[in-house]
Amino acid sequence: MIDPHAPAPPGTPPPWAGPARLPVRPQTARFLVLACVFLCAACGLVYELELVALASYLIGDSVTQASVVLSVMVFAMGVGSLAAKRLRPRAAAGFGAIEAVLALVGGCSAMALYAVFAWTGDWGGLWASGPRCLLVAFSLAIGLLIGAEVPLLMELIQRIRRQDPGGAVADLFAADYVGALVGGLAFPFLLLPQLGQLTGALLTGAVNVTAGGALVLGLFHGDLTRRARWSLLTLIAAVLALLATAAALVGDFERAARHAVYGRDVRVALQTGVQEVVITGGTHGRPLNLFLDGRLRVSGRDERRYHEALVHPAMNGPHARVLVLGGGDGLAAREVLRYPGVHRVDIVELDAAVVRLARHDPALSRLNGNVYGDPRVHVRTADAFRRLRDAARAAYDVVIADLPDPGITASTRLYSQEFYGLVRRVLMPDGRLVVQAGPVSLRPRVFWTVETTVRSAGLGTSPYCVDGRASGFAAGPDRSSGATRAPHDWGFVLAAPGARPPLRLAARGPRPATLTQRGLEADGRAAEGMRIEGVRVSTLVHPRY
Repeated sequence: MIDPHAPAPPGTPPPWAGPARLPVRPQTARFLVLACVFLCAACGLVYELELVALASYLIGDSVTQASVVLSVMVFAMGVGSLAAKRLRPRAAAGFGAIEAVLALVGGCSAMALYAVFAWTGDWGGLWASGPRCLLVAFSLAIGLLIGAEVPLLMELIQRIRRQDPGGAVADLFAADYVGALVGGLAFPFLLLPQLGQLTGALLTGAVNVTAGGALVLGLFHGDLTRRARWSLLTLIAAVLALLATAAALVGDFERAARHAVYGRDVRVALQTGVQEVVITGGTHGRPLNLFLDGRLRVSGRDERRYHEALVHPAMNGPHARVLVLGGGDGLAAREVLRYPGVHRVDIVELDAAVVRLARHDPALSRLNGNVYGDPRVHVRTADAFRRLRDAARAAYDVVIADLPDPGITASTRLYSQEFYGLVRRVLMPDGRLVVQAGPVSLRPRVFWTVETTVRSAGLGTSPYCVDGRASGFAAGPDRSSGATRAPHDWGFVLAAPGARPPLRLAARGPRPATLTQRGLEADGRAAEGMRIEGVRVSTLVHPRY
C-alpha cells in the first residue's frame, strides 16, 4: 500500500510543475518564451546603460558611476534570483507582476533622477547625499527585478515540456545574451540619438511590460485564476498608462527641468551625437553662457579674462601657424587672430554642432568676432588625440589646448603623457604649448598632475593661475551653484620643448584688456605657491585624475 504522505522520490517534479494548458503547440510556446526572454534581456540592459549614462552626465567621472551602477545591479540580481524561488509555485503570475513593476521602475528611472538633479542640484559631497542614494536605489531595485526573471522563466519553459535542466538553462541564457547584445547596441545607436534618454527609457518600459504581459496572459492564462488574470491585466494597463502619460509630458518636463538647471533664459538646447549643448542669454544685454553636458564652458561675464590668459602668454614668440585643440566656440581663435603675424589657425573640435553654433548663432558669432569668416581659420571635426597622430611633424608654432577639465573621465586621455608626446612632435623647435588645467585652488592635485605629465613628455613648464572667474556655476564634474564649491580661478601650464618658457606678453603684440605683464608674473608666483610635490605622471593605462 502506497503512503500518500511519504516524500516524493528524488527528481520528481512538484505537483504545481505539471504540464501547462497551452493554446498553441509546445514548439511554438517554447519559441514565444525565448522571444520574451530576448526582449526582456534587451530592456534590462537598456535600463542599465541608461543609469550609467545619466549618472555620468549628471555627476561626472563615468568610470566611478559605471562601477557603482553595475556592481550594485549584479549583486542585486543574485539576491533577486534567490528571492524568486518562493514564487515558483505561481511562476506565471509572478513573472507578469515582476515585468510590470520592472517596466515602471526602469522606464521612469531616468526622469526621476533628472528631476532630483534639476530641482535639488545636490550632487556633491559623500555618497550619503540624497540623489546619489537614489541612483543606488534604482540600481538595486532594477537588479532585484531582473534577477528574479530567470528562475521564473526557467519554471515556465519547463511547464511547456520537461527537459534536461542544463539544456533549458542553455536555451534561456542564449536568448538572454543575444537580447542583451541587441539592447546594448540599440541604446547608443538608436534610442539615445533618436529619442533621448527620457523618452528612450519610457519606450523601453512599454516594450518590457507588453512583452511580459502578452506572454503570461496569452500563453499561460490557464495557470491564472480569474481574479489573478484581471488583477494582472489592470496592473499592466496602469503601467502602460503611466508610461504613456510620462512620454506625453516629456517635452514640458525637459523644459521645466532645463529652466531649473540653467534659468529661464535658455535660447538653444540640443542633444548632439557627442553631448548636450545649451546656450542661455546673449540678447537684451544679458551675458551669453554656453553649457556642454551641464557644465559651464563659456560665460560672457568672464570669458575674455579666461581666453586672454589662455592665449596671450603662448603668443610670445613665432606664431605664424597655430593649432587650437577644442575651442570650437571660436573664442580662443579670436584672441589668436589679434596678432598680425598669424598666417593660419587650425581648430580641431570634436562636436560639429558647436562649430555650427559658433558660425551661425548671432550672439555667439558676435562674441567670437565672426572668426569662422576669416580665411586664415580652418576647422576640422575630429578627435584631438587621433588628429595629432595623423598630423605632420613640426608643423605649428603654437598649440593651444582648450579642452574640458582633466577631472572629467572622458577627457583624461587628452591630459596623458602620450598625448603631450604627440603635441611635442607637432611643435616647432621654438614652439609653445599652453594647456587649460582646471582650477588650482579647488583641485590642486589635478592641476599639478597635469603640470608633471607635461614635463614628463620632455617639455619645460611655466605654470600660472588667473583669478577673476565669475561665481555661480562651476565647470567640471563638481557642478555646484554654491559659492563655496565654485572655483574662482583658472590654472594654465605654458610649455616649450626643452627649456622652461618665460611668462611674458609679446612686446609688439596687441594689448590684452584684462592681463598685464606684472599681473602675469604675479600669477606665476601664485601658482608656484600652491605647488604639490610628489604627484605622479598620468598615462593612458594609468590615469591619475
